[in-house]
Amino acid sequence: MPAVIVALAVVFGSLNPNFWSATNVANVSRQMSILALLSLGQTFAILSGGIDLSVGSLLALVSVVCALQMKAYGLVAGMTAGILAGGLAGLVNGLIVARARVPAFIATLGMLVTARGAALTLSGGLPIAGLPREFLVLGAGYIGPFPIPTVLAVAAFVLAHGILSRTRFGRYVYAMGSNEEAAVLSGINVAGYKMYVTSGLFAGVAGVILTSRVISGQPTLGEVQELYSIAAVVIGGGRISGGVGGIGTTLMGVLVLGILGNGLNLIQVSSYIQNIVIGAIIVGAVWVDLARERRR
Repeated sequence: MPAVIVALAVVFGSLNPNFWSATNVANVSRQMSILALLSLGQTFAILSGGIDLSVGSLLALVSVVCALQMKAYGLVAGMTAGILAGGLAGLVNGLIVARARVPAFIATLGMLVTARGAALTLSGGLPIAGLPREFLVLGAGYIGPFPIPTVLAVAAFVLAHGILSRTRFGRYVYAMGSNEEAAVLSGINVAGYKMYVTSGLFAGVAGVILTSRVISGQPTLGEVQELYSIAAVVIGGGRISGGVGGIGTTLMGVLVLGILGNGLNLIQVSSYIQNIVIGAIIVGAVWVDLARERRR
């Protein structure tokens, strides 16, 4: 993956020198921050042997809840409500998967539809405007030369890496994804740890940042973003069945998708062709992973 990332950067930089401009690099990092946050939550879900198809729709629900509460109660209350809405949706997903024993694919697919419907219902199908102008700083501001969303995404990666590599919860996530039956027999409370609150909270943070960027509550945000978050995990080297992968590999997957999307835009490749290219890369990455496992 590092070689692929370098190759993509060199190719697009040679085709369009603007690829290396400070403005473009800042814009790319700002755009990738949303996918990065969603992919972090998706990493936890996939590593534990599940999947979360609802994170894209949660962006829309979080955006609408954040906007409504912000207009009613102020800036801090709106941001807090948005993040908590994502976490609550993740908790519901986890309870359905762990307690009701509904497959994660079905449970989160149901949440995908429910969250999108709730966002459209709460907003009446229309954008919610009139948010405080100072809210725009979160999505469009800078800390020194770095965009604020980029700084938050980097901090989230550091936090997630620490959780997975240095905590009991992180070890349990890998154990559940590697062999759930063995995890149960070794005394791990799988039902108690198999929660999707993590992916919901990361989606909540991403939704608040994205709402700040568009400075309105948008019930249509996040379409197909759940698929890109899964793609980032798999392209980086995570195993879709769980137990293999990590924060570093997910970061590489995010970089590949971000550089590829930006580079294709700069050389004016149609968005339709971009979807074909990204789809082929996803299938190719899974094929390579399966081939590697067969060789092992």
